Amino acid sequence: MTRLLIRDVDLVDAQGKLQKAQCIAIDGTAIASVGEAEPADFVADETLDGTDLLAMPAYFNAHCHAAMTLERGWAEDLPFERWLNERVWVAESALQEEDVYWGAALAACEMIRAGTVGFADHYFWMDQVAQVVAESGMKALLAWCWFGKDTGPEAGGITLATTERFVERWRGAADGRIRTCLGPHSPYMCEPEALKRVVAAAERLGVGIHLHLSESREQVATSLKRYGRSPVAHLAALGVLGLPTLAAHCSVLSEDDVKILARQRVMVAHTPKTYLKLAMEMPPLQRLLDAKVRVALGTDGPASNADLNLLEVMRLTGLVQKSAQGKAEAMPIATLQRMASRNGAHALGFSSSGRLAVGAAADLVLLDTRGTHWVPRHDLAASAVYASHPGDVIHVMCDGRFLMRDRVLLTLDEERIRAEAERRAFRLVGSPMRRVRAYQP
Repeated sequence: MTRLLIRDVDLVDAQGKLQKAQCIAIDGTAIASVGEAEPADFVADETLDGTDLLAMPAYFNAHCHAAMTLERGWAEDLPFERWLNERVWVAESALQEEDVYWGAALAACEMIRAGTVGFADHYFWMDQVAQVVAESGMKALLAWCWFGKDTGPEAGGITLATTERFVERWRGAADGRIRTCLGPHSPYMCEPEALKRVVAAAERLGVGIHLHLSESREQVATSLKRYGRSPVAHLAALGVLGLPTLAAHCSVLSEDDVKILARQRVMVAHTPKTYLKLAMEMPPLQRLLDAKVRVALGTDGPASNADLNLLEVMRLTGLVQKSAQGKAEAMPIATLQRMASRNGAHALGFSSSGRLAVGAAADLVLLDTRGTHWVPRHDLAASAVYASHPGDVIHVMCDGRFLMRDRVLLTLDEERIRAEAERRAFRLVGSPMRRVRAYQP
């Protein structure tokens, strides 16, 4: 196990405060000490000069569809319903299992370069994504998407039993870096009996659930007409929210919905770039935070938001909320950083990640602050949110292992991945396609 000492580095601590000229000692997979002085009893195998660098807890993407990198730029300037029905759920009819590996590998390269070491993925052929996680050195919560039917033209012809076997096969794999859960698509695609089956399976396996929830007013209206309850209340009545639940979006919520999410300790994944790009309603983020609902940041899939850059997601979250609330003091920097790091880590089930503190997992990112867009360096914590770019990320560590050093990826063959992913993406949209399912809110 490597013992690394990072000297003279500025850092943002667990309270979101900037600490100047610190030393971080890393022993194996964990942080051994943090402070101004070098630990007297720590003998380092290697020392890294942190001058002009800013250390941050690494980022965790709380909701994405990693392999949808293959559809980046394929479904543009369309409203949500047409985006799904005319493009995304058409292209997926030509998706092959190995495509998912290369699409997810491309996503892993992109995320590491933006300082992200963990992601919650919800897609198809998830054994392929798990393989990428194992090879890349990243962490992940993986859910195989299931639309509530055990027959039909779904990718790979999967059944609920298929997803259960995946959960058991990969749970705790890659030295504990892989967590698994069940992935019903949503309450608008899965019938009540299907969701009850998911709850029973999750209870039997001892895992949670990752799904899409309450994305539009049309979905809420349909749920009220069909079940007499909002989508949130509907899931609560079925027992879904009684399990550890990661719910993406939650854009349209009543006061009662917010109370249910808080009471059931649901983790909400907020993905603002998708809402902006598809002209969808922005979730009531401040109401969620005021009610003590746990919120983490995510990118969603590259087909809807174009990239996997959590640095940009932090920035957009702050800017949108300040504008919407008419309050410049809304969404403080420390809150944004916490939602992108510590809250995201908790959403994925990695409770020791997301902070630079003794005993925490050595998941960190070092940003180069010498660029002109950082100068003058009045407030590095603020610049990390409102001025930084993936190009500033110079080193990335996960469990004490460098995934990227001096801007060079160490665990993935980036050049080969780029070429193979692009070849497969062009084949995907050049193949005979059909719509595999229909979106009806």
